[in-house]
Amino acid sequence: MKPCDVCGARRAVVFQRHTGRALCLECFREDIVARARREAEKWRMFEPGDVLMLALSGGKDSYVLLDVIGEIAKPSRVLGVSVVEGIPGYNREDDVRRLKAVARERGIDVVVTSIREYVGHSLYEIIVRARRRGLRYSPCTYCGISRRRIINAVARTYGATKVATAHNLDDEAQTAVINFLRGDVAGLVKMHPLHRPRTSDVLPRVKPLRKVYEWETAALAHLKGYPMQETECMFINLQPTLRARVREALYRVEWERPGTLMKLMESLDEALAPLAARGDLEALGRCERCGEPTTPGRRLCKLCEILEEAGISKPIYTLRVASLPRS
Repeated sequence: MKPCDVCGARRAVVFQRHTGRALCLECFREDIVARARREAEKWRMFEPGDVLMLALSGGKDSYVLLDVIGEIAKPSRVLGVSVVEGIPGYNREDDVRRLKAVARERGIDVVVTSIREYVGHSLYEIIVRARRRGLRYSPCTYCGISRRRIINAVARTYGATKVATAHNLDDEAQTAVINFLRGDVAGLVKMHPLHRPRTSDVLPRVKPLRKVYEWETAALAHLKGYPMQETECMFINLQPTLRARVREALYRVEWERPGTLMKLMESLDEALAPLAARGDLEALGRCERCGEPTTPGRRLCKLCEILEEAGISKPIYTLRVASLPRS
């Protein structure tokens, strides 16, 4: 391959279609770190005194988030959390062991918990119960709602002030289009980096990789030799979601017009900034069952609601708290 278009000294290993540049590994990584730092600084994602809780799945994006965070935040102010779903044949326990080893090299401790530990049932068991009752929610719905609750609970328990997720540009663009299609203006505003919840029980979420393409996280993880997940979730193709359909459509558009997703998110950022800076217009309510914040006017939070529909009326909602060595 040709020499790197930035340094000219090293061999290029990737081609960025959205910039038209061929980059070596070092310049490619520097470009990703620079975009993450620019996002963090522009939207003030990290403030002095913040303690970050990284939401880590063990996939490619998690390793890139760990790599980037070491450059733009102090590792002594960072923790990680990984939630094991409990899906047969999906060797998340092995993935978590590898993830913890890489995090430890960067001075970051990782808390490991599971949906079974928090709810009292694994994700697989929840889905089986739901199917027996004729419910047709996507498995991703149960997984996403459970994981968000657990990550927020763990972050509060360990004194974190913000949760950092590894959502990439593709994830954000897909979510934006889904919110458009559903007419969900509030959802669009909530995904903006300036948005902050009106209750301290829900920690602000920051996304340093939100302007990094998914193919870039995959390429960097591969080139850096990070361990990759060897198995797929058994539910990935069970019930195609709206997100899966939107993803394929956006891939086609991006291929035909490189840079489209970047332009979409940059335009939305600027257009929604005034609304996002105002915060939530309504204070959140409280779930009658668990006491956690919920949408105004709702009796139960979404997690309690979907668990009750699946026949789980008494989730345990507990976490084991381990002492973590801090430097």
